[in-house]
Amino acid sequence: MSLSPEEGRLAVALAREALECHVNGRKMPGRNPDSGQFAEARGVFVTLNTTTPAGNSLRGCIGFPYPVKRLGDAIREAAVAAASEDPRFPPVGKGELDSIIVEVSVLTLPRDLDSPRREMPLRVRIGTDGLMISRSYASGLLLPQVATEFEMDPVEFLSQACIKAGLPPGAWLDPATRVQVFQAEIFAEKKPRGEVVRVAGEGS
Repeated sequence: MSLSPEEGRLAVALAREALECHVNGRKMPGRNPDSGQFAEARGVFVTLNTTTPAGNSLRGCIGFPYPVKRLGDAIREAAVAAASEDPRFPPVGKGELDSIIVEVSVLTLPRDLDSPRREMPLRVRIGTDGLMISRSYASGLLLPQVATEFEMDPVEFLSQACIKAGLPPGAWLDPATRVQVFQAEIFAEKKPRGEVVRVAGEGS
């Protein structure tokens, strides 16, 4: 079910509030949306980007691929984790908050990419599909916007998702590797603490 523009703005506001409360050491307000989309379990990722004169750069991205928590709770937890638990970056500091753009991606349920292995690139829609790759205990996920941002073609997108999982780039060709796709509704601030817009997904 698609999020309305108002729900998208609220989703980003929740992530921003959780981020700032965590970084500033403040207790998070008890209020949390408990109706409509926010009462439903949904997969979600929160991405933090730092804005600079040269452009935006990733500062943290963590989330829940599967609908294991109510959306409102998942957004807040993912925002805190993106700021403090992404192993690629040190924790976000207070001095960075004014330069961080908050982005929320609400996911559809991942589904297996039902296709012969060598035809999989024909089934991956760049800019629409995200990828989940898993084999045994290894797993990796790339959001749909990653392929667009880095101008990847489907083969490169599949290969990079394998690398994200810690697997060889051609592991998607192996029948033992599970390849799943999902879609996302993406809402983001246009500038730090600024207007929230739908970046991708239904209604964009």
